[in-house]
Amino acid sequence: MHPDKPSYDGLLRPTRRHFLGASALGLGALAMRGIIGEAQAAPFPKGTHFPAKAKRVIYLFQAGGPSHLETLDPKPLLREKNTQPLPDSVRQGQRLTGMSGYQATLPLAGSFTDFKKYGQSGIEYSDLLSHTGELADDICVIRSLHTEAINHDPAITFFCSGNQVAGRPSMGAWASYGLGSMNENLPAFIVMVSQDASKDQPLYSRLWGAGFLPSEHQGVQFKAGKEPVLYLTNPEGVSPHARRGMLDALGKLNADQRAAELDPEVDARLAQAEMAYRMQTSVPDVADFSKESPATLALYGESVKTPGSFAANCLQARRLIEKGVRFVQLFHQGWDQHGGLPNGIKRQCKQTDQASAALIKDLKQRGLLEDTLVIWGGEFGRTAYSQGKITKDNYGRDHHPPLLQRLAGRRRGQRRPGLRSDG
Repeated sequence: MHPDKPSYDGLLRPTRRHFLGASALGLGALAMRGIIGEAQAAPFPKGTHFPAKAKRVIYLFQAGGPSHLETLDPKPLLREKNTQPLPDSVRQGQRLTGMSGYQATLPLAGSFTDFKKYGQSGIEYSDLLSHTGELADDICVIRSLHTEAINHDPAITFFCSGNQVAGRPSMGAWASYGLGSMNENLPAFIVMVSQDASKDQPLYSRLWGAGFLPSEHQGVQFKAGKEPVLYLTNPEGVSPHARRGMLDALGKLNADQRAAELDPEVDARLAQAEMAYRMQTSVPDVADFSKESPATLALYGESVKTPGSFAANCLQARRLIEKGVRFVQLFHQGWDQHGGLPNGIKRQCKQTDQASAALIKDLKQRGLLEDTLVIWGGEFGRTAYSQGKITKDNYGRDHHPPLLQRLAGRRRGQRRPGLRSDG
């Protein structure tokens, strides 16, 4: 016996730290249940405008900051004033990034794309998003979202965790912690990163991390190819029976460690090992597209046949939530177009538009859209002015700082105070 080791009775004695930790996690669970809703949960207090319906989320995160001005936010006045200097009355001395702050003048850049009204709602979509536009009446476009961040890392961290500072639990981790899984053989939170996207801004695993929550709630990344989850299959020569015996022995050792140290992370690690064991049979099945009909594959486009493409990941997302996965997040990089925007955003929309629309259609025809929340967006929008000189076929946009784009408050020559279109 080690005299310097805390006694078992001493570890069992409640402390202020234990009380505060347990209270904070409990409040987080209650908040998540109230926001997303749960059919099996106790009735939430009445008073909300509408009852919560969403049981699961698919988040199509367009990393790099897609330009709202070429996709979802038409600006006729901006096109009219193309190449004119940004008025000082608009900027009002607000900060710029170092990538365009050196420019003597900031030329306004009207979009090269045309916009069209779709559906009974009459929402305008860019020609680059024609597939998405066809579903206008099934989609809510929010043009007022913004962050305070001027650079990628704090902005994307904020959107994924609610805080610009790294270390907080991700949105999917909170969903896993607060609502649990609807399939004991698959994780509640799964992440996929497009392999066919341009790699501009880096992604970090902390964006789908658990933060201070138990690690079993962190996102599990599915990769392209025959082994979607790394190190999931048994090594050569190790049978399922041997693996089961190893986990049982590991469980007994962990039980002793948990009793001695009262560390909940011990339970979390064991829960992850047990989940990996169950995933050995569930993951190959859910990753197998061979049973999908030719009509479904055609709906997502030709690139759905390429493992790891955005289209393939969209189809995989539908299959996962169909199996009861709570939160699926797709990351598609390549939207950071400081220059070469026309060609760059055409390529990005070609990779994502049809597949995004196909996902919604697929969910709807299967009755899954009724209780599935699908989100599309990035960490911020882009500036109304061009970064660098505007030429006939080329221009770029800097990061959209907060409140800078006062021209976003004008639609068809009319000023609308308070409207911000930051992406």
